Amino acid sequence: MQLHDLRIFTEPQQGASYDTLLAVARRAESLGFGAFFRSDHYLKMSDVSGLPGPTDAWITLAGLARDTSTIRLGTLVSPVTFRAPGLLAISVAQVDHMSGGRVELGLGAGWFEQEHTAYGFDFPSLGRRFDMLTDQLAIVDGLWNTPVGETFSYSGSAHSVVDSPGLPKPLQQPVPIVIGGGGTTRTPALAARYASEFNTPFVPLPFFTAQRERVQAACDAIGRTRPMVWSAALIVCAGTDEAEVSRRAAAIGREPAELRENGAAGTPDEVAATIRRWHEAGAERIYLQVLDLDDLDHLDLIAEQVAPLLA
Repeated sequence: MQLHDLRIFTEPQQGASYDTLLAVARRAESLGFGAFFRSDHYLKMSDVSGLPGPTDAWITLAGLARDTSTIRLGTLVSPVTFRAPGLLAISVAQVDHMSGGRVELGLGAGWFEQEHTAYGFDFPSLGRRFDMLTDQLAIVDGLWNTPVGETFSYSGSAHSVVDSPGLPKPLQQPVPIVIGGGGTTRTPALAARYASEFNTPFVPLPFFTAQRERVQAACDAIGRTRPMVWSAALIVCAGTDEAEVSRRAAAIGREPAELRENGAAGTPDEVAATIRRWHEAGAERIYLQVLDLDDLDHLDLIAEQVAPLLA
């Protein structure tokens, strides 16, 4: 595993301005990380101020598309409840052009009911949200893949489109779609059909292994030959010594022991050992969740002292 297989994953709803996110993205780019991803949420979680308030994921990525030059950009993941499929397809295609073809779309059913009620989004049942996800994936895929000069129609239980020109087309063909989560039936089936990458966020290693097997079985069932990229997301808290690990853990309101158990935490040797275990289990990419976005030295440490131990 190389440095470009590590991706920086941020949670801006916890409190970050665009300038803060830009600083993180540019540092990640200069160090050689493979991608800068962000969550797509509008409300803080846990006991933080959330100031200055939420930033919209795709507006943020549009800005980063122009303010960075090489690092890949994406969401992990955009809930289907926030944007109609046509709007999402247009936005992502436009940001892909703005970035020179560096965008990836993470798409999911959504789960955080409180942010929906706080900002006026409908939050239907889980089954209905999966209906929306099914239709959203079919429509986005159909709009992007309909030849120029032809139209695309689709009739779904949650979303439909009629005689759409399917414009604009993204620059990449195709834009990588990331699907993830722990669903045992509908999630693997949708991933097998549409995803370039399957991600399991913040789960124990045995669950990753089991879910990977379910998704692979779904791929085999439809005769998929296109390879799937397997990835995982882990919170990261690295330090040159125990004092630095403790300081970084305290800054995000966590305990070092808990972070070691549930994430990639500790000294560079410890963090590298954790990442190697996941890689040996089949995770080709690791999204490192960085919660203190003002601590750019943390990125330096990972790139300079952890990544060389993974080669």
